[in-house]
Amino acid sequence: MSDIIQLLPDFVANQIAAGEVIQRPASVVKELMENSIDAGAKKIDVIIVDAGKTLVQVVDDGKGMSETDARLSFERHATSKIHQADDLYALHTMGFRGEALASIAAVAKIDLQTKQEEDDLGTRLVLSGSEIVSHEACSCSVGCNFKVENLFYNVPARRKFLKSNTTELNNIVQAFERIVLVYPEVAFTLYHNGSEMFNLKSGSYRQRIVDVFGKRINQSLLPIEKIETSMCTLHGFVGKPESAKKKGSHQFFFVNSRYMRHAYFHKAIMSAFERLVPIGEQVSYFIYFEVPAENIDVNIHPTKTEIKFENEQPIWQILSAAVKESIGLFSDVPSIDFDTSGRVDMPVFNQGQAEEPLKSDAPKVEISRSYNPFLDAMPKAAPISQDWQQLYSQEPSKPVSVSPISSNDIQYESKLSKLSACQDDEEELFKSKVDSQIHNDIFDDKSPVHYQYKGKYIMTSVKSGLMIIDQHRAHVRVLYEKYMNQIRERKFSSQKTLFPETIDVPAADIISFEKVLPELQNMGFELTPFGRNSYAINAIPAGLDGINIVDLVNDMIASALESDCDVLDDIYHSLSLSLARNAAIPEGQVLSNLEMEGLVDDLFSCSDVKHTPDGKNIIGVLRQSDIERLFS
Repeated sequence: MSDIIQLLPDFVANQIAAGEVIQRPASVVKELMENSIDAGAKKIDVIIVDAGKTLVQVVDDGKGMSETDARLSFERHATSKIHQADDLYALHTMGFRGEALASIAAVAKIDLQTKQEEDDLGTRLVLSGSEIVSHEACSCSVGCNFKVENLFYNVPARRKFLKSNTTELNNIVQAFERIVLVYPEVAFTLYHNGSEMFNLKSGSYRQRIVDVFGKRINQSLLPIEKIETSMCTLHGFVGKPESAKKKGSHQFFFVNSRYMRHAYFHKAIMSAFERLVPIGEQVSYFIYFEVPAENIDVNIHPTKTEIKFENEQPIWQILSAAVKESIGLFSDVPSIDFDTSGRVDMPVFNQGQAEEPLKSDAPKVEISRSYNPFLDAMPKAAPISQDWQQLYSQEPSKPVSVSPISSNDIQYESKLSKLSACQDDEEELFKSKVDSQIHNDIFDDKSPVHYQYKGKYIMTSVKSGLMIIDQHRAHVRVLYEKYMNQIRERKFSSQKTLFPETIDVPAADIISFEKVLPELQNMGFELTPFGRNSYAINAIPAGLDGINIVDLVNDMIASALESDCDVLDDIYHSLSLSLARNAAIPEGQVLSNLEMEGLVDDLFSCSDVKHTPDGKNIIGVLRQSDIERLFS
């Protein structure tokens, strides 16, 4: 029997490795930017065409490569970071495994120009599918200029399953943010299809965060002063409790200048904000750790975003204490301070110990202690009769006279009876309306009287038992269908704002925002450009009184971005659901019986009575048999 085991060709092995390392254009951007940072670059330019499918170009001013290093850099497991196995546990650089460039070259066409400072000429390499097409000297600036063209051109299946340009661009921006936030001393630019998305100058950590996510976030950041312990050093920023929101929070952990995800440490921060933010809302945070390299393992995941710590529990306690201290020190809660060290000593004046008498005495005010300003206004009591004993001398059997009913009392009783009759007629009208719209027999014989439980649930008796309705979810369903119908029929009416509000759209979201902007305008919003990535809200849909418009618009944008809407109906669904959630009756709002009846009527007229647009239950029925079983 012949041998069947054989070694894979290099180009096949490289394509297999590329499947793990290079998943999408954002992976290429990440690997090339990390290589530039490891090369000591102080300015990095990233140029993207068609969300990276056509071109990813990264230009840096680092130390560059020699001709030999440029050639070897595309070989598998060729690296300058590791010389022996122990080096894996003392890594201080971004890339180290030597797979990135080899994997990129296996699935794309590469044009590399690089030069070192001491060389007169640089080196140019052109590769296609791991094969070297050209290798020659060239004239170029110091550093590296990587061009990666036609990604996955030789793997059609991989290219076919790439997402839309909007999705891939969002992934590129996300990878870009994770790197620029941890290197504020490096200047970065990002261009897409010739348009500048980011132009970040070197500065402090706080300035870099503001440059990336907009000026508004600067008002909600609380600094965490640098804390140094034997296990770790940490610093960073957390958001103020009042800046918490359900969507769109920016949450970042960085360990030794490397982005990571860590659910355990996330819980530490959220526990520090317990009872300070509403349930379901989260705050932004930017936490920077410095941990001895031998105490962590970064090579447990291909993308190196999951890191294993040796001392997780003590670091958890340090992080939680640091966040709590930051909230206590820098929040706007007024406090009493008895610390007088370093203060100016202000002497207390004592008139008895004054060296010189006062030149003029204080004016004296005469007070009449017997004066009562209310004495004349008080009603005078009737004189007490001296024959008061005769008041109790009447016989007990003498009937007590009752004053006759006045005409005013008769009119009041008449009005009261008419009002009661109107209420009965109105309840009967609502009841008949509901009965005509019910599609399920379990809702027959609904009571016209409802009970609100803890400001959250509407309870009413039905034929099959006790029906319980979540009032917020019910109103979300009602408003959602109302907004969807208005969008389709273009029946939204706008109302001008008295004082226009301003929203800042992060550069990372500006492409997606411009995609949903026409639909926001169709819903009744009037948004006009107001400077760099800022928009003024001049008009809003009618009927949104009492709602924070800035938070509403930001939430709608975040919902549209998270759902990655491409089809118009999906955009309508996302915007309508977000608008309905913000405008719906909140939990805890007390409703009258008439308001509850109207809400139940509107709910039963919807296409789906039992579920919200996102699939949550609205109605629960406690059956009569279950109730009777409780008392058996």
